[in-house]
Amino acid sequence: MSLTKIASVDSRSPASRAGVRPGEILTHINGHPIVDVLDYKFYAYDPRLELTLTGPDGGSRTLRIRKEEGEDLGLNFESYLMDRARSCANRCIFCFVDQMPPGMRETLYFKDDDARLSFLMGNYITLTNLSRREIQRIMDLRISPINISVHATEPELRAAMLKHPRAGECLEVMAEFARAGITMNCQIVACPGVNDGPALARTLADLSALHPAVASVAVVPVGLTKFREGLCEIRPYTREQAAALLDQVEAFAAAFLAEYGTSLVWCSDEFYLTAGRALPDKDYYEDMEQLENGVGMLRLLLHQAELALEEEDKTEAPPFTIATGLSAAPFVQEIVDNIREKCGNIKGNVYPIVNRFFGETITVSGLVTGSDLLEQLQGKALGERLLLPDNMLRAGERVFLDDVTVEQLEQALGVPVTVVPADSGFDLVDAILGREVSASCPVLPPEAEYYRYNP
Repeated sequence: MSLTKIASVDSRSPASRAGVRPGEILTHINGHPIVDVLDYKFYAYDPRLELTLTGPDGGSRTLRIRKEEGEDLGLNFESYLMDRARSCANRCIFCFVDQMPPGMRETLYFKDDDARLSFLMGNYITLTNLSRREIQRIMDLRISPINISVHATEPELRAAMLKHPRAGECLEVMAEFARAGITMNCQIVACPGVNDGPALARTLADLSALHPAVASVAVVPVGLTKFREGLCEIRPYTREQAAALLDQVEAFAAAFLAEYGTSLVWCSDEFYLTAGRALPDKDYYEDMEQLENGVGMLRLLLHQAELALEEEDKTEAPPFTIATGLSAAPFVQEIVDNIREKCGNIKGNVYPIVNRFFGETITVSGLVTGSDLLEQLQGKALGERLLLPDNMLRAGERVFLDDVTVEQLEQALGVPVTVVPADSGFDLVDAILGREVSASCPVLPPEAEYYRYNP
């Protein structure tokens, strides 16, 4: 079956007006072969198009289409990528997928390492999965930005961490991308005693040499669940180790900022919480380029909530409960306290949820499961509504990681659930005050589901 087969055509779209039919296979646009979604999006951008289509009977026909530049053609394919997803060939010592418990849905065990999902969905890739042809296509089509999981630039160390013979080629490929004008955002998953200290110093020096093509770097701590039997021994960061890493990264960032006008590298919020340090001010994070890696997310949440309260005068709202991860709970509580101080008669509780499903070292809200919510909220006074961040749910759906649904949670707890965008202090204030909010989490293809939990 061809994965460029058209499943449906949007009504009143340019393709519909031109007479494109479901069941046809799109083979070329303006003479260019269409292999996958990147070819489709790149070549379908122009205002004048010539589509070559093959029908169910094998016959070929050509249609000419005029539309606005950049306007969507309105074609939907049987596969989002119009191709098979590329699975990861690495065996990273810190891989979160390898730490998943048995019995979960199949998509959560899929290891994605697909450059197309990096460009379209923000996934991070390791570059080990790219063929020479794919590297060249990224440069030819100027696919940018690309998000890259670097971890280490010293070839032997990176090969040992990723357990892939080509892992040591990372810096060479990134240098090619830099020469081609491709923007790269990078991530370093730091493991104590493995790729921090001197190894991290080398990695930051190598990446900074590729600036401005390397636009930003996030340093995040390794995530460790309780399901690590038979895996490489890695321990979580201690308070002292987290503080030492922060000192190292912040010193490098300050020197880079003084010379080039950008810090380039930032640590995720988790490092500050582990080290027991206050979060930096919002301006420290510049344009918040690494928000998806948890860099500055809590500071932005506080800042937006503060702005939302400046003009607020509402004095009451239905009683509520907010459930969130251990990391975010103190900051959400601060927002609730500020609302109560400004608005008066606001009754609500914030419950931090201990992650017993994956293990108590996991503190982010995006990995809180329905079963932990059920167990820890049962019997508590929840008020008239339960507010939950949308990153607890599968993208575009109302189901938690462990397949418990929002409806099951509502029925068991006897309270309606309101899903709130996790990254918006404005929406959180509105939700607390009883206003309607829209948690518009995009629907991802199944093969992209896991990237939100395993950046």
